[in-house]
Amino acid sequence: MLKPLYSLSLALLLSSNFLIANDMPNICSRDQNMNEFTILSYHEIADKSETLDSSYAVTPGNFEQQIHWLIENGYHFISVNDILAYRKKGVPLPQKAVLLTFDDGYQSVYANAYPVLKKYKIPSVIALVGSWLQAKENVDFNRHIIPRNKFLSQNEIKEMIASGLVEIASHSYLFHEGIQGNPQGNMQAAITTRRWLSDKKKYEDEKTYKQRIHNDLEKNNKFLKQYTGQEPRVMVWPYGRYNMEVRKIAESLGMPIGLTLDDGSNTRLTPLWGLRRILVEHRMNLGDLEHNMRTRNLNFTDDDRTTKAAHIDIDYIYDPNPAQQEKNLNILLERIKTLGVNTVYLQTFADPDANGAADYVYFPNRNIPMRTDLFNRVAWQISTTTQVKRVYAWMPMMAWELPKNNPAAKDTVVTLQVDPTHLNMGYPRLSPFSPKARKVIKEIYEDLSKSAYIDGILFHDDVTLSDFEDDSKSAHAQYKKWGLSESVTQIRADKKQFAKWTRLKTEYLDSFAMELAQIVRNEQPGLKTARNMYAQVALNKNSEEWYAQSLSESIKHYDYTAIMAMPYMEEAENHQKFYDDIVKNIKLEECGMDRTVMELQTVNWRKNNEPLPAKELEHTINHLYSLGVHHIAYYPDTIYTNTPDANMIQKVFSSKSIRMHSK
Repeated sequence: MLKPLYSLSLALLLSSNFLIANDMPNICSRDQNMNEFTILSYHEIADKSETLDSSYAVTPGNFEQQIHWLIENGYHFISVNDILAYRKKGVPLPQKAVLLTFDDGYQSVYANAYPVLKKYKIPSVIALVGSWLQAKENVDFNRHIIPRNKFLSQNEIKEMIASGLVEIASHSYLFHEGIQGNPQGNMQAAITTRRWLSDKKKYEDEKTYKQRIHNDLEKNNKFLKQYTGQEPRVMVWPYGRYNMEVRKIAESLGMPIGLTLDDGSNTRLTPLWGLRRILVEHRMNLGDLEHNMRTRNLNFTDDDRTTKAAHIDIDYIYDPNPAQQEKNLNILLERIKTLGVNTVYLQTFADPDANGAADYVYFPNRNIPMRTDLFNRVAWQISTTTQVKRVYAWMPMMAWELPKNNPAAKDTVVTLQVDPTHLNMGYPRLSPFSPKARKVIKEIYEDLSKSAYIDGILFHDDVTLSDFEDDSKSAHAQYKKWGLSESVTQIRADKKQFAKWTRLKTEYLDSFAMELAQIVRNEQPGLKTARNMYAQVALNKNSEEWYAQSLSESIKHYDYTAIMAMPYMEEAENHQKFYDDIVKNIKLEECGMDRTVMELQTVNWRKNNEPLPAKELEHTINHLYSLGVHHIAYYPDTIYTNTPDANMIQKVFSSKSIRMHSK
């Protein structure tokens, strides 16, 4: 949760030259449309001794105090009808509009919240789980047996509906629970997880998954209509999890409105099926609530925090022996806790022959051999057992070494033979201009999206084409469509064509990356994007023609651009000047400092992978902070050699407390 601002007013912060890091996100990364209404998500309204889950319980006294604060500070309570009238007919909403919602259907809502709702005539939405209401004596509440009377009775629900203040919503019939989401046994959200079938040693197929969702939501709608007399038109996603497929199913069943737990404001661009809510937790005091309300009204989010990232190889966890693999994972988790990082870039692929192209992946898919089904397990454990807020899947875009029998295996990037001293990427890559290759790559990303919970994609450094690439037949066809000569040799012979070709390749690669991100976003709606970028792109104005990468365009397209600021790899003579020049050029870009990550090396690959001294790395990070850098990552992180030193990383990362405004 965001920390409250007690000593400094919001107006002072916004008018000053600085913001408190982790308290206020950066302005550049937020949507420029302002908040139209705020939705609060409550659960139990009960004293601690009477709660089923104290984490999300608000005491009756605190609840009424919060309502008083909202009223006294000019907030106006609205209903679902008000939102629909605004969205569909343009009927204005009041200033500082707020919708109250209550998840799960606890009896304490009737006993302790409903009297307050009646007293102040506050509309609200109560999300109900059909199987819990239909239970006769006891409810299986997330594997705990709870008396049925802890949940609303039929008469209590009908009384609240009859008041005209309460609208019921579906919270699923049986999906407020976890189901097995991987072979290792992690229990994950039933509504978005493809169930692992232990007896058959496989995942349920897409047809079975979609039918399971449809059957559950349809069953709950029919039950609620019969039980309460009201058919739901709002779907409140259990655990806040949803994807585009389940959204379409809900809409087809008469529920066009979906309430999530996504962070951010509800602006004119926020769809009805993905409305965002503030989760009101037990520990949230008035200061926290005030901060959350004000930051949402200004369309700030908790997600745009200062990045402190470890770039982690899953290869260090993998072991043919499952027991040893689990031990390795536990070592990693304890290390991450010590590091104090809030972001992890997690490898999804394996390249055992070290030629730069992925031979295997760690998730089930249709095209690349799976080394073992491990990515979901590691990502889930990091997200649920450590302090990490975001796990990015580190993915190649083109550097895939497909099995020889794959129809796209031969559709590779063709590099002209050039002077060996000239820049040459060297990676075997699929041609992004080949329709067959693009189809395979899209399928790999789609399969990733359905196999694991992730917060972002980090595109590998293979999103690049040199000024001697791509000379494949598929590329020739694309160049012809662009109005250019077909071959690279002909294009290079004409300065105007060469300049146009360079620009169009850059645009093409970034556009393809965004297309892949959208495929993943269909399953992971809150997905962030990041990409690795070569340092020379931020240092040399002519570098776009060498890499088909542009710092300006990258900052526009991706949420974050992770510049590989690695002076040993670049053989820079003056390391401090190397960093300073990168930062100087980043500052010239609109939102540059807010959307770039300085990714540092922790070993010297040119000197037998010798670890860099901890003091040197600490000095570098502190120096970058002094230059106004917000976001820092490092690579690699080696769990067995304590590279980099975990205590040093925790110390230097925790020292970051002030974030400067910049462009």
